[in-house]
Amino acid sequence: MTARILVLGAGYSGLVAARLIAKDHGARVTLVNASDRFVERVRLHQVAAGQDVRTRAIADLLDGASVDFVLGRVTAIDPAEREVELADGRRLGYDTLVYALGSRSDAESVPGVAEHAYPLALSEDAVRLRERLAAGGTVAVVGGGLTGIEAATELAETRPEPAVRLLTAGRLGAALSERGRRHLRRALDRLGVDVLENARVAEVRADGLLLTDGDHVPVDTVVWAAGFSVPDLARKAGFAVDERGRMLVDATLRSVSHPEVYAIGDAAAMHRQGGQELRMACATGLPAARHVARTVRQGLGRRAPSPFRFRYLNQCISLGRRDALIQYVRADDSPVEFVLTGRLAALYKDVIVRGALAAQRHPGLVALTPGGGPSRSRIDETDATRPADHATASR
Repeated sequence: MTARILVLGAGYSGLVAARLIAKDHGARVTLVNASDRFVERVRLHQVAAGQDVRTRAIADLLDGASVDFVLGRVTAIDPAEREVELADGRRLGYDTLVYALGSRSDAESVPGVAEHAYPLALSEDAVRLRERLAAGGTVAVVGGGLTGIEAATELAETRPEPAVRLLTAGRLGAALSERGRRHLRRALDRLGVDVLENARVAEVRADGLLLTDGDHVPVDTVVWAAGFSVPDLARKAGFAVDERGRMLVDATLRSVSHPEVYAIGDAAAMHRQGGQELRMACATGLPAARHVARTVRQGLGRRAPSPFRFRYLNQCISLGRRDALIQYVRADDSPVEFVLTGRLAALYKDVIVRGALAAQRHPGLVALTPGGGPSRSRIDETDATRPADHATASR
């Protein structure tokens, strides 16, 4: 009997997993996504800055693969019946489920985010922000993680007047080496980005930001890059999840409560050997997709699954179109002093981003991509839940 494999989410990790599993002729693979377009989420700051970034049809990326694509938004999972329900009432059965629904903006942790801020999690977010920026005015990017840094530098390079402000809840570049921090500061100074460290946002208002220390930062447009949450489908379905709602998985990336389910990407609480939690990133999601695909195919052949082994290589941060910072790291993601900067680093980053896209059509490239993909604080661009806006405090 042909095994039914259902993959939820056609982002960076879900699409690769579906294509790789489909290589096993003993499986019928179905991929579910709420959009028919694959958008490069790691390029959304470029879209917001007004650059032309092409989107691809998921059907085109699946061309030649034995994958049935279903356009639909997942509203519920019934693990007892092994079925998934879509918004239009359709129900899809499975023998094995791959949960790759990604992350979304967290609009609940800070008042006013949903009403007044502009996130960068979905393609429509980027388009909405681009249209807002066309009206002019001052801009503040909240969030000193990689997403916030890339957004601030891209916007500052594209629209140098007035200056862009970057607010971070802690020290800017805390995860970087001293050399990395120095280059980041030089780049921000060159682009005229005004950095405000140790600035925690208490509320987003129509006229700006209210900080926890009582200060008010007047600004016309707030770009929210301060954190992410995951869909609540796993919790509601009764799967074991962590406090953030991410599915708990074992060393093979299998659900600890439901052995017929695997989870990858932002919606999974993945760990390195030794217990270190993996951050949300293409650099972790793509290798995880490759591992789960191999594990599912091993299971079809009744072979014991192997544990997921992962090491970090670098963090890739674009600083506009002509500069970047490649921070090399140890296996546990701690920085070493060696960095690559300037135009060569920008070229390196672009190669990595292009490789992550190419891997969607040619998933074997995942094994050749340094770190598995572009290093970011976020991962799946299009997921089967079409999440709403997102937020939280600086990462």
